[in-house]
Amino acid sequence: MTVSLDLDFVRRQFPALADGYVYMDNAGGSQTLKSVVDRIGEYLLTSDVQLGATYRVSQTAGERVAAGEAAMARYINAVDPGEVVMGSSTSLLLKILSWTLSQKFRAGDEIIVCHGDHEANIAPWQDLTAKGIAVKSWLMDPETLEPDLDDLEKLITPRTRLVAVHHISNILGTINPIRKIADLVHRHGALICVDGVAYAPHRAIDVQAMDVDFYAFSFYKVYGPHYALLYARKELLDQIPGINFDFIDKGAYRFQPGNVNFEFAWGMTGLPDYIKQLAARHFPDEDLSERQSIERGFDLIAAHEEQLSARLLDFLNSRQSVRIIGHPSADRNKRVPTVSFVVDSMNSDTVTLATDPHNIGIRFGDFYAKRLIADLGLIQKQGVVRVSMVHYNTLEEVDRLIEILDRTLPE
Repeated sequence: MTVSLDLDFVRRQFPALADGYVYMDNAGGSQTLKSVVDRIGEYLLTSDVQLGATYRVSQTAGERVAAGEAAMARYINAVDPGEVVMGSSTSLLLKILSWTLSQKFRAGDEIIVCHGDHEANIAPWQDLTAKGIAVKSWLMDPETLEPDLDDLEKLITPRTRLVAVHHISNILGTINPIRKIADLVHRHGALICVDGVAYAPHRAIDVQAMDVDFYAFSFYKVYGPHYALLYARKELLDQIPGINFDFIDKGAYRFQPGNVNFEFAWGMTGLPDYIKQLAARHFPDEDLSERQSIERGFDLIAAHEEQLSARLLDFLNSRQSVRIIGHPSADRNKRVPTVSFVVDSMNSDTVTLATDPHNIGIRFGDFYAKRLIADLGLIQKQGVVRVSMVHYNTLEEVDRLIEILDRTLPE
C-alpha cells in the first residue's frame, strides 16, 4: 500500500508556512524547522559559554556541540564525526578545501570542473591556475543537458588530481549518477568533490554508498540556519594542512578557525530528528534503525515531490511557448522539483513579476550557475524562470501558481 505524506503534520513543523505565502524559491533557501529554531534558542539560553572548561555549563555546551557533529555525521552516513567540517557557507568551505588541498598539488597538475555547477564548486578550483594548476571544463551534453561520462573520460589524464561536480544542478534539477562518476574518477587515481547543495533537501545523503572524497551542502537550504557542512574522507582530511593555529593539529577543528558555530551545531540535531519523526509517524509498526528511518523519511519526501513536479511539468509541457530547461518528466529517479523554464516571447523576469502580486515566491536569473546559462545562450533572456519546491509545498499551491501562469504565458 502506498503511504501518502501527512502534509498537515509536515507543515506544522514549519511555522512560517502559516502566513499563507507560497514559498517556491526553496533552492535559494528553505523555511526553517521549529525543532531547529528551538534548539538554537535552547543552546543560547541555557549553555551559551565557551567550551572546554571544567564547570558544569561548559561541559553541557561541549556535549551539545559534539552531539551536533555526531548527528550530522550519522545523517550523511559518514564513518566518523571527525569527517564533518562545519562553517558559514558551502562557498567558504569549498574555498578552504581548495586552498588547503592545493598545498598537496604541483604545477602541471590538473583539475576538472563541471560547467553545470554553481560557481561555488568552480571558482575555488579555477583560482588555482595562479599556482600553475591546469583547470579543464567538463561541458554539459547539449542534447541531454547532462554531464556525459565518456566526455569526462576523455578529459582525465595521469595528471588529473580532482574532479569537481554537482549532485544536482540548481538550474536543471536533474540527478547526476555520482557513484558512477566517483568510480570512474577513482579508477584514474583522482579525487572527487561533490556540490550537494541542490540534492540535500530532497534525498538522503550516504557518502559511503556514493564513495565520494568530499561532499558539501548548506543547511539553510535543508530547513536550518545559514550554515554549512563539508564531508571529507578522514584519511584525506588528516593529510591536508589546516588553516587554524599551528598548535591545533588534529581533526576537523584544523579547518574551523574560531571554531564551529556552537548554537547552530546543536540546532541542526533537529533536522535528523524531524526526518526520523516522519518515518515513525508513517511506519509506526516497523522497527527501523536510525539510518533506515532517514532513508524511509526521504522516500516519503521523494514520492510527494514527484507529484508536485508532475503537476507543474504537465502544465508547462502543454504550452508550446515554453521550453523546460532540464528533464521534462517528473520521474523521482531522474529529477527533483526544481523546475526551470524559458518562454519564447518573454524575458524570464516578466514571468516572475506576474506572480509576485499573488504572494507566490518564484525567481528568475542565473542562480550563480553563470557558465551553464551562458552555454545555454540564455543570458539575454535574463536566465531562466525557476520554480523550486520541497516537500512542504502542496498540490493546491502548485495549482495556484499554474492559474497565474495560465493567464500570463502565451500558448
